[in-house]
Amino acid sequence: MPDPQPKLPADLHGERPDRAAPEPVPFERVPAKHDRVAGQVAGPVAGLAASRNPDHVAIIMDGNGRWAAARRMPRLAGHRAGAQAVRRCIKAAIAHDVRWLTLYAFSSENWGRPAEEVTDLTLLLRHYLRSEIAELHREGVRLRVIGEHARFGPEIRAELEAAQLLTAGNVTLTLTVALSYGGRAEIVHAARRIAEAALAGRLDPAALDEAGFARHLSTADVPDPDLVIRTSGECRLSNFLLWQSAYAELVFLDVLWPDFEATHFADALQAFNRRERRFGARPG
Repeated sequence: MPDPQPKLPADLHGERPDRAAPEPVPFERVPAKHDRVAGQVAGPVAGLAASRNPDHVAIIMDGNGRWAAARRMPRLAGHRAGAQAVRRCIKAAIAHDVRWLTLYAFSSENWGRPAEEVTDLTLLLRHYLRSEIAELHREGVRLRVIGEHARFGPEIRAELEAAQLLTAGNVTLTLTVALSYGGRAEIVHAARRIAEAALAGRLDPAALDEAGFARHLSTADVPDPDLVIRTSGECRLSNFLLWQSAYAELVFLDVLWPDFEATHFADALQAFNRRERRFGARPG
């Protein structure tokens, strides 16, 4: 049987196939315990009010390379399988009334990967833009892209802009895809824009506060994530939404991204709902 057609690229953030998963750290790790069920979409978390679910979920999609290596398959097969997990994730987010979903698809550091792998990911992205946007549009998904995506070239940039324009009026779910993105670079760029505005006399540095700084980030029109999920058992942010995740709840799942199902999304929501969010304040 021929390989399935590629969809959205799911990236590998800091994968090291020869390393075992690290020991737990003082954040919650949720073990994988669900078998894959094709097309399964879990409904709202049982026994919990829908209003307690996070408004914004951000995901570090990790594990494509290890998934492929374990099956003696090329890395591209892992990316393709990860693309299917993206679609399951989007459907699960909609089912749980999550309003914002941000996916870490390609980090700025990933340009250092072998040229062949970068080319494969670029082709997957192009295929997604040409074949999947119409379906997302029908589902009411608004697409946003953050990061230095101009590095993918003028053709991809034009298609990204067209996809964002097509879906701009949708309100069911805002899907932000981080492409050629790095959290540190984003903060540096914001600081540079603020410095330029101050030099031009358009901004008083003494009046700058956190909210004012955040308005110069690429996520200025999106709320900060309530929940950050990372798959594959790794327990780090890998330069993802560093400013925005200051008070996000972190959940690390012991499942490789291509095996991510709606049930894993529900597990992460349940973990989120067990937390008491105090934002630095003492409990009442």
